[in-house]
Amino acid sequence: MPDKKASALWSGDLKGGSGTMSSESGVLDGAAYTFASRFEDEGKSNPEELIGAAHAGCYSMALSNELHKAGHTSKSVSTKATVTLEMIDGSPTISTVRLIAVADVPGLSNADFQKIAEATKAACPVSRALTANIVLEASLA
Repeated sequence: MPDKKASALWSGDLKGGSGTMSSESGVLDGAAYTFASRFEDEGKSNPEELIGAAHAGCYSMALSNELHKAGHTSKSVSTKATVTLEMIDGSPTISTVRLIAVADVPGLSNADFQKIAEATKAACPVSRALTANIVLEASLA
């Protein structure tokens, strides 16, 4: 599987500065973000919403796959993600990602659906990434 790449550039100090985020595919190209878009309600992008979008997209795809593997055909799977960023021990921390998934799967009981949905939460690659080992290479320009 190919590596996927993204980049970010930040200029200035934390509160007065600004930055942009981009993805290798070009789908995300220079998305602006600021202190206020992360910690207040300014209408620009932020890393947390991108994590939410990635998690919702990954979970929808993974749940559809797990339903298919269990012999069920889903007409659709829709997932919304809410990423909570809060201060914990004096540091901004992503404390919770709440996924709300709705699947249209004819003939599947709620009990069976709940088992598959819960197992998918643990198996989703983005769910697993949120607990992944992070490798850093840092250098001065």
